[in-house]
Amino acid sequence: LPNDETFQGRKVYLTFDDGPSENTNKILDILKQYDVKATFFVVGKTDKNSVAVYKRIVNEGHTLGMHSYSHDYGEIYSSLENYVLDLKRLEDYLFKVTGVRPKYVRFPGGSSNKVSKVDMKELTAYLNDNGYVYYDWNLSSKDADYSYLSSDRIVENCMSQIEDYSKEVIILMHDANDKKSTVDALQRMILEINDLEDTKILPITDDTVPIQHIK
Repeated sequence: LPNDETFQGRKVYLTFDDGPSENTNKILDILKQYDVKATFFVVGKTDKNSVAVYKRIVNEGHTLGMHSYSHDYGEIYSSLENYVLDLKRLEDYLFKVTGVRPKYVRFPGGSSNKVSKVDMKELTAYLNDNGYVYYDWNLSSKDADYSYLSSDRIVENCMSQIEDYSKEVIILMHDANDKKSTVDALQRMILEINDLEDTKILPITDDTVPIQHIK
């Protein structure tokens, strides 16, 4: 198994936030072509295409994680209660659609976001106490820092930083309708990461060491 914890080298985790989108199937096609597993932190969408995408993510062996149902910062970050309601709604929905009950979470904006009206430590404590694990990132592709970033720049942003890490590298990318250049960057990134010494691309599992911005 590629996720065997005996592997002592560099573990690279490709993570995609905000999907499903019209690009998700393209991302999944590329991952399938190279037999790579990734992690998708999804939002709640009920259209037919999105439902098919949630199922495909699970059926093809990727990790289905939760971002938030509504992705409405004002709503989810207004109180602990609202955050939990939103998370539970997404969890129950994904379970209904896929038969899988996700337990990995990525906060919108990360745990270090500056918009939450609730102390993020309250939210992280809730997750920790209720069997969830949240994952931030230690390498950003920066594909959401600009309205458009070329695929060359995305590859460069990622590959120039990977060498800084000897163990876990959790890469933040986005799966959204306007992020076609992220899709265009993916194939090259996979090839370049596969060329690195002692490095494996893995999906997030219980063996994955969480990268968390909140100490």
